[in-house]
Amino acid sequence: MTIKKSIREKGKIRLSQYFQKFKEDDMVAVTREISLKASFPERLQGRTGKVKGKRGRAYIVKIKDQKKEKEFLIEPSHLKKIKQLVK
Repeated sequence: MTIKKSIREKGKIRLSQYFQKFKEDDMVAVTREISLKASFPERLQGRTGKVKGKRGRAYIVKIKDQKKEKEFLIEPSHLKKIKQLVK
């Protein structure tokens, strides 16, 4: 997990990152934004999951933890959309 930002990423976060929208069943990666307080465990950094819905301004993300699926509330600034190949 990165504790420092690179020089190009330092400063305020982009508003587009803060207000990004996701649809249900979108695949997302959990990437902690260092300049903001994270409301999820550190062990989720780098994991991927599916967006199940929205609660307030946070998204409900289903992440598989070994054999069990768990749901976490994560704000959109800590998520990145994963592009899926359509067959």
